[in-house]
Amino acid sequence: MNAIVPSSAARQEPPRQETAQYLTFALGDEIYAIGILSIKEIIEFGGITNVPMMPPAIRGVINLRGAVVPVMDLAQRFGRPSSPITKKTCIVIVEQESAGEQHVIGVVVDSVHAVQDIAGTDIEPAPSFGLRIAPDFVAGMGKVDGRFVIVLAMGAVLSVVDLAALGSGAEAAQRMLAAS
Repeated sequence: MNAIVPSSAARQEPPRQETAQYLTFALGDEIYAIGILSIKEIIEFGGITNVPMMPPAIRGVINLRGAVVPVMDLAQRFGRPSSPITKKTCIVIVEQESAGEQHVIGVVVDSVHAVQDIAGTDIEPAPSFGLRIAPDFVAGMGKVDGRFVIVLAMGAVLSVVDLAALGSGAEAAQRMLAAS
């Protein structure tokens, strides 16, 4: 009997969509965005140790302040050839939660652009065709300065299955490094 029934005016009000910050970066000739809350840091490309029997999209591992962090080639993950390494190539360190555990992984990007504020109302659903990456990897198309950026669904890009494979590879790499 104490339930509050919303008025018809309150029911008709559209849900508020907050503005969020996204890191924009280039991969080939396309601009992508990742939610800034999942980004731990951005580092210069280099110091990657190759690990045998890793999937082709995994370039290897890096030592990040004593922690072994797998590094994913985002172009390879999207089914494209690896981009050439330039002075602008960076590794974006991303933290992703999966099954209650935090996973840290580096993703190789061609260049980092800027942190952009994108309102929720400026993010459109991804088109059902025409994308050059798997639709599951796309959270939406964000409008920034009159152009679209592809907002990535990092949970899908770094899927649970892939994270499990990466974790076991990183553990193997850590055992290899400790043995040497």
